[in-house]
Amino acid sequence: MAEYSHNNRRSILWYAFLILLMVAGTVAVFIRAKEGIIVTNITSTTPWGTWVAFYIYFVGMSAGAFLLSTLIYVFGMEQYEKIGKDALLVAILSMVLAMVFILLDLGHMERFWHALWYMNWTSVLAYEVRFYVLYVALLLSELYFARRIDLIKTSVVNNRKGKIAKFLSFGSKDTSEASKRHDHKMLKVLGTMGIPIAILGVHGGTGALFAVVKARPFLNSALFPVIFVVSALVSGTALLIAFYVIRNKVSGNSIDQAMVKGLAGLLSFFLLIDVGLEFYEFFIGAYGLEHEELATLKTMIMSDFSWSFWAVQMVIGVVVPLYLIFSKRTKESVKALTAAAIMVAIGILGVRFNIVLPALIVPVMTGLPEGYYYPTLIEIISSGGVIALGFFSQRSCRKAIGG
Repeated sequence: MAEYSHNNRRSILWYAFLILLMVAGTVAVFIRAKEGIIVTNITSTTPWGTWVAFYIYFVGMSAGAFLLSTLIYVFGMEQYEKIGKDALLVAILSMVLAMVFILLDLGHMERFWHALWYMNWTSVLAYEVRFYVLYVALLLSELYFARRIDLIKTSVVNNRKGKIAKFLSFGSKDTSEASKRHDHKMLKVLGTMGIPIAILGVHGGTGALFAVVKARPFLNSALFPVIFVVSALVSGTALLIAFYVIRNKVSGNSIDQAMVKGLAGLLSFFLLIDVGLEFYEFFIGAYGLEHEELATLKTMIMSDFSWSFWAVQMVIGVVVPLYLIFSKRTKESVKALTAAAIMVAIGILGVRFNIVLPALIVPVMTGLPEGYYYPTLIEIISSGGVIALGFFSQRSCRKAIGG
């Protein structure tokens, strides 16, 4: 009873903190909407900043979480079934957060619908936003079939949650084995359809948005979309490990140590592939001896911004997590593996900033001044508010759909 009270107190403090962040974030977003882009350090020289970095970060989280769910629902890896439904929910919420961040980055936020209403057949972005819509619709459909039986069981309760569940399950009461088999079949079909959409359209497509920027040699690489997909698997797996362990710790539920260890093994596998791809990206870029590419790499690893690469991306995001996963002293510890997952998620955020900013800081023509960018307080507070909204929504959605 005392432990439950302690967990309840921590939960209240956590959600009070999230609400405080959301209120502050709402104020920051209102100022940004009223004053425009001038409240940021975004310029015509450095047109992308914090919001774009978070945008590609959460798109990657979404694609990675979804692809991990396909291991369960498409390829039948039932040892990870406990995180299947959470993976779909995380994929949806991450995609929503990504869209909010890119909305903040638009010069005229009120014109966001133009990207869907008007079509430019030669624009990568035009195809990308349509893939996003299709992808979210597919995720919602999958989540419905993954949760349908839970919704029906919850619908018999005569309270607000039961009424919501009854509405979402369309009044169905069929929980037979045949109905469950039908749900699993639909999950396999939808998951199979979603794999090419997630790889080629969603995160591979997001990588293509950067890769087609011919004026920036560092970005203009056919390997970029592939790196985006692999890093999506890294960040999605890391987030789900942390999400599963923390949620069960807070709620007092038991944790499947074998599953966490298996997911940590997948995480290390994806992370090593990601590091290998980045090595070749850097190596080939430097070997070409192009001035702009060398200047971008120098900005990333030898300038005042290099702490982001060495400390965040490499040490926090790669070296320490791999040590925790493979060390004999820590590889059986759920706490250590969770810490490794959290550090990888932080490291991938460093990767996203290192993709967006160094390439823009280097001038496109010799003689032009270098770009300069650090996030303003408005960018930081608004970003914190959006992320807090994601955490808060996750809990609300899980309660509403019987999680």
